[in-house]
Amino acid sequence: MTANKDIQLDIDGDVAIIRLNRPASRNALSDALILAVRDTFENLPDTVRAAVFEGEGEHFCAGLDLSELKERDAGAGLHHSRMWHAALERVQYGPVPVIAALHGAVVGGGLELASACHIRVADETTFYALPEGSRGIFVGGGGAVRIPRLIGAARMADMMFTGRVYQAEEGERAGFAQYLVPKGTASAKALELARRVAQNAPLTNYALIHALPRIAEQPADQGFMTEALMAAIAQSAPEAKQRVRDFLEGRGAKVSKG
Repeated sequence: MTANKDIQLDIDGDVAIIRLNRPASRNALSDALILAVRDTFENLPDTVRAAVFEGEGEHFCAGLDLSELKERDAGAGLHHSRMWHAALERVQYGPVPVIAALHGAVVGGGLELASACHIRVADETTFYALPEGSRGIFVGGGGAVRIPRLIGAARMADMMFTGRVYQAEEGERAGFAQYLVPKGTASAKALELARRVAQNAPLTNYALIHALPRIAEQPADQGFMTEALMAAIAQSAPEAKQRVRDFLEGRGAKVSKG
């Protein structure tokens, strides 16, 4: 368990289950909760190989806790935003792959949090929105960087200009989530995926977390070089060599249609 009652940490074998626990406020994100998210990812046990991130109650996260919304001068606003950036960077560039289990509201800061995860599983109750535009403010938790990489800058701008809300099915088509599952099953699907991801070679998962997004942003010639270096490092690990031998000798799993 964590020191903050608004976030729960459970360990299921080599998978950490991290749960926002403010259901009465639709898991709204206070500054203390954001810092607890940071601390949770910084202090995961070494035995954890993957994580599931979910929300208690009827919603994943309805965004910023409006009781903490206050006037700030430019300097205070800058430092507040950078605090969120540092916290969510520990999710995106932390020690393990993170699978988000989404349901109900994934709104504002909640969408920024979800976009920092590596895989998103949404159930049929999920809806996505960015109401900051109608409130006279701008995203500040990394959404301007991460969300366009999922859905494109034009779609994000439309959401903030007009208040458009994406429902679960059109949200999956737009790119918010990679999986769409029946109501109430997102957590189970996310845990299934996390257990599968946890079986990967650690260096492969590390490359996917830390190298792939950076390669995608590099010019092609630099990306090819980074890819070659990461491939050489990953395949040099003893576990990787054993997996290749197992495959060549008929002991490794083969790709199947299903």
